[in-house]
Amino acid sequence: MTDMKRLESKVILIAGAASGIGAAIARRCIAEGASIVCADYDLEPATKLAEALGPSAAACQCDVTKAPSAEAAVDFAGQRFGRLDGLVHNAAAPSTSATVVDLDESAWRHEIDVGLTGAFLMSKFAVPLIAAGGGGSVVFIGSQFARVATTRAVAYCAAKAGLVHLAKAMAVDHAAEKVRVNSLSPGAVATTRLLRRFADFDAANAGLGPAHLLGRIADPEEIAAAAAFLLSADASFVTGSDMLVDGGYATR
Repeated sequence: MTDMKRLESKVILIAGAASGIGAAIARRCIAEGASIVCADYDLEPATKLAEALGPSAAACQCDVTKAPSAEAAVDFAGQRFGRLDGLVHNAAAPSTSATVVDLDESAWRHEIDVGLTGAFLMSKFAVPLIAAGGGGSVVFIGSQFARVATTRAVAYCAAKAGLVHLAKAMAVDHAAEKVRVNSLSPGAVATTRLLRRFADFDAANAGLGPAHLLGRIADPEEIAAAAAFLLSADASFVTGSDMLVDGGYATR
């Protein structure tokens, strides 16, 4: 994957780590020398991932929509590894296909709660611990649909757009504490989320690839590489930014 050790001795908490982009970020962080906490609503796959990654990884259950659970995950990271240097918020609810007219209020609230309020709550407890250790990095996993809209995805688009601006506002508030805050916005990525719409990844690539200038969807590892950059000292002068890793989708 990489011979770089940019995250040596760093401790990274990843919310929504059990699969897909979150799991790829976990693997990349371990490869670059970090210790990680795989936090997820589904504890079993998070635990299996942590066990596979070895002694520098641990897992905990976390419902990012609940303040006590978010606080417990941050406390677990601090107690397990003695510090916290980075937070990645990758948690997202299944997206409901609907217009604003069709969308049930409970579905709206669930997507916003997981994707946006969850980032707020995880940050609320993680930022003080990161700052106490001398600073670090917060990364929110957004979407190209934070910038350009798509059909029947009002809650998803709104949550991701909110994430991008939450990162900017936090970057302003916490720069003096040496806490950098950025969002990372992928295009379509080959994760199981796409398999709710397509029979397999070949079908997903055929259907969605042409919308990207590069003519294909991304591998999760490509998004993880960008996240590792934002978490590392290589991005020491990057804060308040939204990093598009979308194969050119948003330029169309």
